[in-house]
Amino acid sequence: MASPSTLLSAEHFTCSLCLEVFNNPVSTPCGHSFCVACISSFWAQGDHCLCPKCEKNFLGRPELCDNTFARDMAEQFKRMTASGSDVSIPGPGEVPCDICPGRKLKALKSCLVCLTSYCKTHIEPHQRVATLKRHKLVDPINDLEDRICKKHERSLELFCRNDQVCVCVLCYETDHKTHNTVPVEKEWTERKTKLRKTEAEVQQMIQDRVKKLEEIKESVKLSKVNTEKEIEDGIQVLTNLIQAIQQTQVELIVKLEEKQRIAERRAEGLIKELEKEIIELQRRNTELDQLSNTEDYIHVLQRCSSLCTPPHTMDWSEITVYADLCISTIRAAVTTIENHLNTLEHKLSERELKRIFCYAGDVTLDPWTANPWLDVSADGKQVKDGDKQQCFPDNPERFDTAPCVLGKEGFSSGRHYWEVEVVGKTAWDLGVARVSVKRKGVVRLSPEDGFWTVCLRRGNEYRACDEQAVLLHLHEKPRKLGVYVDCEEGQVSFYNVDARSHIYTFSGYNFTEKLLPLFNPDMNDDGNNRAPLVISLINHKGGDEFIL
Repeated sequence: MASPSTLLSAEHFTCSLCLEVFNNPVSTPCGHSFCVACISSFWAQGDHCLCPKCEKNFLGRPELCDNTFARDMAEQFKRMTASGSDVSIPGPGEVPCDICPGRKLKALKSCLVCLTSYCKTHIEPHQRVATLKRHKLVDPINDLEDRICKKHERSLELFCRNDQVCVCVLCYETDHKTHNTVPVEKEWTERKTKLRKTEAEVQQMIQDRVKKLEEIKESVKLSKVNTEKEIEDGIQVLTNLIQAIQQTQVELIVKLEEKQRIAERRAEGLIKELEKEIIELQRRNTELDQLSNTEDYIHVLQRCSSLCTPPHTMDWSEITVYADLCISTIRAAVTTIENHLNTLEHKLSERELKRIFCYAGDVTLDPWTANPWLDVSADGKQVKDGDKQQCFPDNPERFDTAPCVLGKEGFSSGRHYWEVEVVGKTAWDLGVARVSVKRKGVVRLSPEDGFWTVCLRRGNEYRACDEQAVLLHLHEKPRKLGVYVDCEEGQVSFYNVDARSHIYTFSGYNFTEKLLPLFNPDMNDDGNNRAPLVISLINHKGGDEFIL
């Protein structure tokens, strides 16, 4: 005998007032059942007693009878519902049984032959009847009608790889017989394998991005700490500079005032001496006037010799009191400040280089771009004038006139640093170039043409090849040149590595293309410029060591 669960669904045990499974069900004289609390509350709210279902009106409140059958069935249904989720009501996204009348239970399986979803109760024939047992049962799925061929109303059993569609047997016979078709199960297995691979790749991408996310968050924290330290250092440096300028100003004023006092004392001494001589000369002038007007010739003869002798006075022709006392004093003060700035700039350059070291990367020359006259070493780390033209293909990437070669490694983002030895050379160009720069014919090295470089000419003339060439006055001749590129900041900087000093910086550019390291060893110059440009190996050190 079939159990109650195979004959009845949840709606048979549901009170129509509270819409829940019966709790102490009772029956009205008209035969309808309700929870005793529900019907009592319903009648208490109105003036008349009527059946909530059929609206039969009763004279007075009728006697209610306990419905023991409904109570027993409801209790059994509650126990079955609590014992397993396979008879529960389907939730959002879950598949309902297509056979259950009224309130439907959650489907346990879907049949790909019947194209119907069944709950635990209604799947029972597929587990018992021989012909139904051969049907393909799968976990519950929605939209089973999508598995029917709309043209032939047959199950979609094949997959056409040419057209990338599911087809039925009749579709295959009529339209896809020459196509590459396979059973949907086989295609599903292969696609599932591919999906697993794709899923693994996506998971790896997620892990990579989570790692990058943590790196960025950590970098933001470190950046905040470093910025605060940079602000402190900047305030300290500029405060010291202001104090040095103020001290120089005080010393300048003291020096100028002291010069004025010395000049005034000297002038006062000269004035006194002049006044004294003037008085003495005026006295003599009076005596001479008196003597020249006397008629006593004996007296004149006796006094004439002494009065005609020149008086003892200073030679004032070489004595000058200058009104302009301070011709070089201010310049000397400015020189003092300039010396202080040079010392400070050297310290800052040294600190910059220490911090830049952590962005050092491997740079290798690309022989495919080298001018045919250049000799590039086998390891791609040296280049020089080869004294003769080599037989190379005239590919678009190669410089045919300018004696240049580019690096293999390009970059369009991030920070990058490398060093080049320039010992024994009288001419060279070093820097970076856009990947799209002109490589045929005469090349002008300027930012406008996609080049950011510094150069040496005639052994001692250093220039930055800006829009207008800038003559560089270097205190020391570089033996090794450092090149630093910050793509986000649009900056290219050059350093004298051994002197730990800054040479020149191009800034404020928007790098929209990939940049490549550029090298020009220039011509041999009768052996004077025979030495090669050599890319140096940089000893990498931990970046944290240089964060100030």
